[in-house]
Amino acid sequence: MNIKLVGGAALGLATMLVLSSCGGGGGSGTPAEGGNTASAGGAVTLKMVAADYGDGPGAANSGDNFWKEVVGEFEKANPNIKVQVTVINWNDIDKQVATMVQNGQAPDILQTGDYSGFVRDGLLHKVEEIVSPNVQQDLLAKFAEFGKVDGAAYGLPFVSSARALFYNKELFEKAGIAEPPKTWDELKAAAEKLKKSGVSQPFGLPLGQEEAQAEAYLWMLGNGGGYKDAAGKWAINSPANVETFTYVKGLVDAGLTSPNPGTKDRKTVWEDFAAGKVGMANGGPMSIPIFDKGAVKDKYGVVAIPGKTGPLDTTLGVMDWIMAFNQNKHPDEIKKFFDFFYTGPAAEKIVDLYKLLPVTNGGIQKLSGDEKLKPFLDGLPNASFYPFQDPKWSDLNTEIKQTMGGAVKDPAKTLGELQKVAETG
Repeated sequence: MNIKLVGGAALGLATMLVLSSCGGGGGSGTPAEGGNTASAGGAVTLKMVAADYGDGPGAANSGDNFWKEVVGEFEKANPNIKVQVTVINWNDIDKQVATMVQNGQAPDILQTGDYSGFVRDGLLHKVEEIVSPNVQQDLLAKFAEFGKVDGAAYGLPFVSSARALFYNKELFEKAGIAEPPKTWDELKAAAEKLKKSGVSQPFGLPLGQEEAQAEAYLWMLGNGGGYKDAAGKWAINSPANVETFTYVKGLVDAGLTSPNPGTKDRKTVWEDFAAGKVGMANGGPMSIPIFDKGAVKDKYGVVAIPGKTGPLDTTLGVMDWIMAFNQNKHPDEIKKFFDFFYTGPAAEKIVDLYKLLPVTNGGIQKLSGDEKLKPFLDGLPNASFYPFQDPKWSDLNTEIKQTMGGAVKDPAKTLGELQKVAETG
């Protein structure tokens, strides 16, 4: 989800679009020309900047099309509030917003991948000032907690993503596998049957530089491990993690995974799964459109990721943020817009367009009937997160992407070297 999520969940071209809200009576100008204004008819115009999760200008799933529909519905229900949205691609949004803020022309509302720097500079409304209590209480607690600085909430989770296990039903049936695996033993047994039946990649294992930190973390979680321990100390080379990658090494050595997983990227594994070459692979909701365009359409299932002794009751949680700047003093109008967004159909539109997930309990309930999304939704309330609040994570994350593939050759050595980076970097 950049989800910045998140590699980024967003695609787009290096172009800024200005989307003037429909319905007439909107305020003049763009965010670069100042904050919100009062229109002649007494309406307030809120200026908003948002990242584009779609394929850029002109695409059916572009951010301008998405927000035009949401804003149109909101303005129909709230004729005295106009919302003018500027959609910017992920590569440029941080730089352009920084310029706006530097010039004293911050938007009223910003949707992007981070909020913390603006809190440091005292620029944001607290969440309690811009969202009704019922919406606050409906937010997934573990996600909302990351929106706090020094105990006060400033960032609102906007969208989320998660991970689950995809498996090829057709290949499973040909290999005589009755049901998807729930444990590591079952996963290995299924992989062995897939290999025997002629599948070249029983398990797609991407530990290359694109997103090794995610794939590695999912395996760690399956054995009660992680990047840090319960006390918040770095634990990359914990006994649990070494045991985990010793197991994964066994899969690799037996030829049950993608060849050379340390150089295999997520994109390639997902393309191979879509082509019907992979029996099982970890993926996210954003994998679904890729698979549905491929040879596996209607031939795959989605279940919770197998752990050492049973399915994971957690998932890798990723999120982006929406926030409100405090310079223009219109928290009541902003609150109406945010309440409309979180309680109306907007979250479902995001799922339909971008295969990103809601961040409210109500949103999860609305989508609970979707068989493909259910494994992701079930894990969200108990999601696990990268230790991104630790300032060392940024450098460590880069190091993990570059070297984690070595853990399938020498688990103790690779994890030990990463532990040193975490402790001394």
